[in-house]
Amino acid sequence: MSDLSPSADVGAGEIVGGRYKLLSEISSGAMGHVYRARGAGDREVALKRLFDLRQATHFDIEARLLSRLRHPRVVEVLDHFQDDSGMYVVMELVRGEDLGRTLARRGDPGLPLQEVLAYAAQACDALRYIHEQSIVHRDVKPQNLIVGQQGVVLVDFGIARELADAGTGTRAIGTPLYMAPEVLVGESVSPRSDVYGLAATIWASLAGRPPSYHEPDSLRKLVPDVTPELEETLRRALDPRPERRIASAEALATALGSPLGVATGSSLARSVVRPEQDPSLLESIVRTAAGIFEAAAVSIALADPTTREVVYYAAWGAGADEIVGVRLDPGTGIAGAVLASGDPIAIPSCRDDERFAARIAAGTGYVPHTMMVVPLVHAGGVIGVLSILDRRSGEPYGPADLPRAQLFAELTVSALPAAAAISARSRAGADAARRTRSR
Repeated sequence: MSDLSPSADVGAGEIVGGRYKLLSEISSGAMGHVYRARGAGDREVALKRLFDLRQATHFDIEARLLSRLRHPRVVEVLDHFQDDSGMYVVMELVRGEDLGRTLARRGDPGLPLQEVLAYAAQACDALRYIHEQSIVHRDVKPQNLIVGQQGVVLVDFGIARELADAGTGTRAIGTPLYMAPEVLVGESVSPRSDVYGLAATIWASLAGRPPSYHEPDSLRKLVPDVTPELEETLRRALDPRPERRIASAEALATALGSPLGVATGSSLARSVVRPEQDPSLLESIVRTAAGIFEAAAVSIALADPTTREVVYYAAWGAGADEIVGVRLDPGTGIAGAVLASGDPIAIPSCRDDERFAARIAAGTGYVPHTMMVVPLVHAGGVIGVLSILDRRSGEPYGPADLPRAQLFAELTVSALPAAAAISARSRAGADAARRTRSR
């Protein structure tokens, strides 16, 4: 199979992945094609075929993470796979028309103000949710907002980044004029990048065309219903400098006059309820670590003071549901090795490391590509481990990443009220074991 492109074209009637029959093409672009397809149980789905096979690792990591998202205004990722014809993401088929087509069909030149503001508030709700899960969409535009019977649904995340010619690095993903300037020049993305994309979408939905990167034309001259306050809000959301831009989707909704209600949707964090530990604290720690280290999965495991088993108490991201509550025998896997030695480990390729517990990972349904595991140390003793899995860019973790991970582990221990108690029980268990052996 070619590293650069799929081996063959596919079309209606063909079976891909051994289980999806392509019915018709929905759309196409530089990144790939989107098809309507039929899967198991005759369920119709949207199937996106990605062109660039050099990004298989990044594709796998991102798709696994996105499959955990659950929110009524965010498309559900159902499956992903790779075969000889390419890489595919399988999503629910959202019934409706994308905002770009609605604008082309009904725009005069734009859509009615109140209708656009309603769509904007719903899109802000979707973006607030994914940003709370440390995910950035990266390609917010009218074509990625489907308007159906239940309102707006955000679709088509930027799973695969378009690569430039070999040796020239990575080009930005997205659609010009809807992309934030920092994305266009290949700098880091953030939730503020999505705020820019949504503001440009609102502008285009009202004016019939997106704003210029230079000083935008007066929106009020194009759309008389627009108030000075609304135009000022959009200009602040479109500020070329992200540090000066409206900071969040929630803040944008408020500035547009539609404050968001109580947040909904399923968190990507999971934890075991323990009497001595607030589960929300553990979940905040793993979620924060995922954001800092751009990870697809993070977990905290603590040592059982009596048995020294590794017990997973909290996790975020891919595989979180399956790993929380798992107990591993002492010394098992990378986590067990770090717990025993107290030495941090960074593994560029987990599947090539003999210490990696592949069987256990497979049992959780998530086999990582790369990982870091650092000890949680209290009063000179190792009480647990922090595991950081799969950088979302697909790049491996290595020794250069360990110092920051160890600093975060120190902060984690200081934030755990139960750390002293765990440490004390661990020392008591170790003392008891030594007394037993000395008899």
